[in-house]
Amino acid sequence: MQATMSKSKSRSRGGGNNSKAILRSTSYLWKYRGQAALPYVFLLVATLAQLAVPRLIRNIIDAVTSGVIAAKVLAALNQIPAMMLDQALPKILTFLHYDSAMTAEQLTAQLTADKTNAPTLLMQAGLMIVGFAVLRGVFSFLQAYWAERNSQAMAYDLRNDLYAKIQRLSFSYHDQNQTGQLMIRATDDVEKLRLFLGQGLLQLVGSIVLLVITLIILFSANTGLALATIWILPVALILFMIFGTISQPLFARVQQKLSALNTILQENLAGIKVVKAFTREKSEQVKFNQAADVLMAQQITIARLFTFLMPFVFLIANLGQATTLFVGGKGIIVGTLTLGEWQEFSMYLMYLFFPIAQLGFIITQFGQAAASATRIFEILDAKSDVKDKPDAIRLPPSQGHIKFENVSFRYIGTGEPVLSNVSFAAEPGQTIALLGATGSGKTSIINLLPRFYDPTDGKITIDGYDLRDVTLESLRAQIGNVLQETTLFTGTIRDNIAFGKPEASDEEIIAAAKAAAAHDFILSFPEGYATPVGERGTTLSGGQKQRVAIARALLLNPRILILDDSTSSVDLGTEAVIQTALEKLMQGRTSFVIAQRISTVINADQIIVLDKGQVAAIGKHADLLENNEIYAEIYSSQLLGDEDHK
Repeated sequence: MQATMSKSKSRSRGGGNNSKAILRSTSYLWKYRGQAALPYVFLLVATLAQLAVPRLIRNIIDAVTSGVIAAKVLAALNQIPAMMLDQALPKILTFLHYDSAMTAEQLTAQLTADKTNAPTLLMQAGLMIVGFAVLRGVFSFLQAYWAERNSQAMAYDLRNDLYAKIQRLSFSYHDQNQTGQLMIRATDDVEKLRLFLGQGLLQLVGSIVLLVITLIILFSANTGLALATIWILPVALILFMIFGTISQPLFARVQQKLSALNTILQENLAGIKVVKAFTREKSEQVKFNQAADVLMAQQITIARLFTFLMPFVFLIANLGQATTLFVGGKGIIVGTLTLGEWQEFSMYLMYLFFPIAQLGFIITQFGQAAASATRIFEILDAKSDVKDKPDAIRLPPSQGHIKFENVSFRYIGTGEPVLSNVSFAAEPGQTIALLGATGSGKTSIINLLPRFYDPTDGKITIDGYDLRDVTLESLRAQIGNVLQETTLFTGTIRDNIAFGKPEASDEEIIAAAKAAAAHDFILSFPEGYATPVGERGTTLSGGQKQRVAIARALLLNPRILILDDSTSSVDLGTEAVIQTALEKLMQGRTSFVIAQRISTVINADQIIVLDKGQVAAIGKHADLLENNEIYAEIYSSQLLGDEDHK
């Protein structure tokens, strides 16, 4: 239910909430605010170096133009008779836009200077262009390096926070959210957010800086020409706002479809043996293909949107360039604009088009990052059903006195309770056996004891302390668990036994393995305790994995021991060995045992018979066999059935 709710929230959230998620994610950069500011400083220097180039190119063009014109005018002056030069001088000065008061000698001197200085000015401007190019290159490199470094640091912190949060969330959260969904948020969503904060945000700031400074230069250079071409700016911004509003929910749906695909992949790989055993490869392939088709269709929808957007961007840019050509060309014809000034304006105008066009890519990154940030913070903001109270205390070393008082429990999203008014008490050192049909509530009881879940009603106490009043860490540190579903981690056998106590010595690990009847089979491997167990313990048999799990629990030397059908995966011979060891180890500990075989719990201090979530009977084997119909039926079906097969 919660997973479905999360999806619906993602669909219903608008751009405002997405923007808030992006803004909130910048707090991860703020932690590195000293070095996070460096890329923006380098960006400003690189942008200023870039903006200096058009002015230098204008100087080059004007110098070359002036030199060529000066040379041609000087050649023409030498051909004009002296008596006619005075009459032609005013027209020449007007054509050259020189001071009308100039004499012929002053004109000749000026033209000679223009012709002579043109190569020098050309060389100076060229060297300055190279210098600014080098400056821009150096600072662009520094900008990119520090931006990447900062974004990686941010992603590192965000992934760690996500992992820590997922670890702290209660079992009920994991019951309702698929593993693939959580994986994609901790990997792909974090990466999309990192790319925007590391690149997209910097590009956005760079585009705004370039846009603002370029507008200032354009209006200061030629206000009339700037006004004639500035119409493209509001048109482009409105266009991008429309496309941004449309694209953001589309990106959110892409991430949802990607999560669904990843879930199918994860489940298929985890259950590959089952898939192959039931020859379901083709049907699983069809399921994966369908999810991939849905994802591709959603991605194509976004691609179609942006392939429609970019031609519009270039159309607007070309229309602006055409306006510049027309208005600027007229200025050159009437003499109000030099060729160098026109070229300078054209280049600055391209700097105006560039950030506008870049906004298309920034919107793409922003849409993806906003959707991803929203999904990430859905996890970080998730509330755990089981957590420490603000005033929780540490549980003192337990004596093992456990009491269930009118405990009822139902899983979130289910109707009927799985436990109803369960009450019993376990004295220190007692072995409590839980028996009952599948679905009777056995596993729910042992899940409530270490507070994997909290009861819906009633309370559970250890040595008089309500479990909700003590810290989870101090509670679970005193409980050893061997769960029905054996989970081993990639690493060596030694690592898995020492999982709950990494500092354990080799002697302690070997003692725990011997107690769990695991030592002999471990030594049968060439590498002994250094033998890799493979992913999820695939290199070990079911019985071997179970014994390693028992050794892992026993190494903690817990005061309270939970054995959830811990001998279900072993043969009768191995079961007898383990059972003998467990009987010794359970002495002095309060132990809860779930067993399918009644033979393993005949000697228990208390046997609790459960039926449909309620306590049907409590007692010892002999009393229950005589007075409880359910227990007698279980006994008959198992032990007498075994006799028939001998």
